[in-house]
Amino acid sequence: MQPEKKFLVEEVGQYLEKSDYVYLADFERVTVAETEELRRILAEVGAEFHVVKNRILKIAASDREMPIEEENYRGPTALVVGGENAAGVAKALEKFFKDKKKLEIKGGVLDNNPLSASQISDLAKLPSKEILQAQLLGLLNQPASQMVRIIQAVPQGLLNVLHAKSEQDG
Repeated sequence: MQPEKKFLVEEVGQYLEKSDYVYLADFERVTVAETEELRRILAEVGAEFHVVKNRILKIAASDREMPIEEENYRGPTALVVGGENAAGVAKALEKFFKDKKKLEIKGGVLDNNPLSASQISDLAKLPSKEILQAQLLGLLNQPASQMVRIIQAVPQGLLNVLHAKSEQDG
């Protein structure tokens, strides 16, 4: 392999290692201004947008045993990586793609599992990480608060019985 291609494969490989997800997009018919706008939006959620050659991507993904579906290597390809919030990045992509009606998600990989475009769209519909954490905390907190109510109910019941008895005698 030529040194230039080796360098490109290493560079794309570094992109692929930036996060536990990779989203692939078809960016045909996209202007430079729209690409810059997308890069700015993705930077807000800690992600990056890189245009890559399919041949180079295929070699880099193969070297890392990343299961990218064969149909994702067709047409112009850009990859989106980085950031810790895969759902948040998917949400940002989905919104941008719907607004521009030019770009389209091809597929991707999450935790070394291949994703279809519809699965990425479903991921975009999930609540944010913070909301999911709050919901989980609420679920974990619920049994504890019920236990506190039960523990408080026993002395409260005894106190009510004693109070009623004292009113009868008095």
